Amino acid sequence: MDKILVVDDDRNILNVIKMRLEAEGYRVVTAMDEKDALKIATDTIFDMALIDLKLQRTDGIELMDKLHQLSPALPIIILTAHGSINSAVEAMKKGAYSYITKPFDYPDLLLKIKNCLEKSMLCKEVERLQDIVKDRYGFDNIVGRSEKMKRVLEQVAQAAQSESNVYIEGESGTGKELIARALHVAGTRKNQRFVAVNCAAVPDTLFESEFFGYEKGAFTGANFRKKGLFTQAHEGTFFLDEISELPLLMQAKLLRVIQEKEVLPLGGTAPLKVDARLIASSNRNLAEAVKHGEFREDLFYRIHVIVIHLPPLKARKEDIPLLADFFLKKFAKSGAKKIKGFSPASLQKMIQYDWPGNVRELENTIESAVAMATTDVITEDLILQTRKVEVNSFQPFKKAKENFEKSYLIELIEMANGNMSRAAEISKKYRADLYELFRKHDLKPADFRRR
Repeated sequence: MDKILVVDDDRNILNVIKMRLEAEGYRVVTAMDEKDALKIATDTIFDMALIDLKLQRTDGIELMDKLHQLSPALPIIILTAHGSINSAVEAMKKGAYSYITKPFDYPDLLLKIKNCLEKSMLCKEVERLQDIVKDRYGFDNIVGRSEKMKRVLEQVAQAAQSESNVYIEGESGTGKELIARALHVAGTRKNQRFVAVNCAAVPDTLFESEFFGYEKGAFTGANFRKKGLFTQAHEGTFFLDEISELPLLMQAKLLRVIQEKEVLPLGGTAPLKVDARLIASSNRNLAEAVKHGEFREDLFYRIHVIVIHLPPLKARKEDIPLLADFFLKKFAKSGAKKIKGFSPASLQKMIQYDWPGNVRELENTIESAVAMATTDVITEDLILQTRKVEVNSFQPFKKAKENFEKSYLIELIEMANGNMSRAAEISKKYRADLYELFRKHDLKPADFRRR
């Protein structure tokens, strides 16, 4: 049962909100001032809070800041009068989840509370997922802090609670197997086996014996009974890496197993039931492979249920310092070297490189740099020694800000399909302010409308 803190200096409003929310099954704790609210929040963990913007002794935004010091992830909805909407919008910029105006439309309030709690639950699930993977694989913040990878983790957290097939797409070296393992350890099958196979590495002649197993005497040299990979993954997770590399004949056999949920070992007379969560991945565009007749359409739809896209490293460069530091500590420890960190020039070189090999290439680069280092700092000459990297001079803050602003506006208006109202909603900015920014960068929203 979710627990909600409600803070308002009007006792009548407090009582009505408490009554309404408790009738919906929530546990509600109330406070009439900042002092009581902070004392209660120090002793009790809440799932969310409702705070009046104008309290008698303090400002609701100040109280929100103090509550976030106690619990940074606590989602807060601001209660406000019509005349204070601008202040409520300012509160959202400072971390409030949403606001609602008095007098309340209670169905609207209940809907916002429901959405707020769902978002809160998802954030907690992402944190749990990071903790699980950290404990299991020793990889702190496995995918970084970028918004793109936070969205990936949210998808993983949601997909982990499902039994549906998952397809992970992304370039080589982006960490598809790591995400597959994260799905496994966060799901209901975590205590069962995780079986991974690289489809590109299985010869056509060995596909059936490897995937389905065989009975003793099934063929020359079959001196014992062998379980197939599918059977080994029974009640666990079966990860098919680079599934696009399977020949069409093998794809047909794989499809039958997925449909029937049973395998017939070579030389066997009775099929064996298999219950495995299926996760597949590829670095190719499977939809294009289907168009060119290189991948079966029926198999495509069987595996393409929940789709998780892993962005390339060049699309999330803010993660490079974090990942580089992780690999530095890993290889410095294994190589018994005392290395403090990277020089500014080496970090700049890494950030400006496009990393076609993605995280795997970055890991190899750091391993090489650590092995070759003779001082306690990784210098520029040790990074990407065999690669030519154009290192541009560092931009002034004003120029970098303008470039970011223009890139942000282009991405925003493309997402909104040229609709400024939608763009304002997504960016949480007033339409008038957005129009001014678009004029500043000589951008025309109408140019971004897809017909």
